[in-house]
Amino acid sequence: MVAPPLVSGRDCVAALARVGYTKTRQRGSHVRLERSGRTPLTVPMHDELDRGTLRAILKAAGLTVEEFLDLLR
Repeated sequence: MVAPPLVSGRDCVAALARVGYTKTRQRGSHVRLERSGRTPLTVPMHDELDRGTLRAILKAAGLTVEEFLDLLR
């Protein structure tokens, strides 16, 4: 199993946008992303996301770490 990379909230949101998630609102430092037929996601806009937080976001999005790494490129 590959460990999730250290990425910023901004990079995470950009990668998730590539698979169809759109920003619907923001409250403080947390952005809400939605995609038709999927669970809404909340991403903290921190300089560096904790690996556990990123893993939970990817699980909710139905993505593997490898798929997410491809989206970052």
